[in-house]
Amino acid sequence: MAEMMKIENEILIDAPIETVWDLLTNPEKTKLYMYGCEVVCDWKLGDEMLWRGSTDDIIYVKGKLVDYEEGTQLAYTVIDPNGDYPDIPENYLTVTYHLEEQNDKTHLSVSQGDYSQVADGEKRYNDSAQAGGWQSVLEKIKEIAESE
Repeated sequence: MAEMMKIENEILIDAPIETVWDLLTNPEKTKLYMYGCEVVCDWKLGDEMLWRGSTDDIIYVKGKLVDYEEGTQLAYTVIDPNGDYPDIPENYLTVTYHLEEQNDKTHLSVSQGDYSQVADGEKRYNDSAQAGGWQSVLEKIKEIAESE
């Protein structure tokens, strides 16, 4: 069995959990930090979750909602529908956000994996790790949340 390959990033945000949660789930706000993509989801477990370009309507990432605990945890599967690997459940990764209140601030962590279980996993992992994982997204979320 291959060793689990997971990208993990975290950040402390000087804003209430409700503000950060809204940034994670509100399509008008996701496009501000998720490379211009709006999240499309009904927020019911098992529902399709899409990341659609706000200016071109292209679906850049798709998956399914697998965990939704308002204000504390959000998880969904992801795949690039334009990738060079088959669009089958075995090739989807899982993204998990965890929010926790710490001294009137929000600790936000995100993980994505398991790359060891998917097609081209090592390359996909290395590409993501080399790009810093989710750090640039988390920094943008922090910037937006702290300015609200």
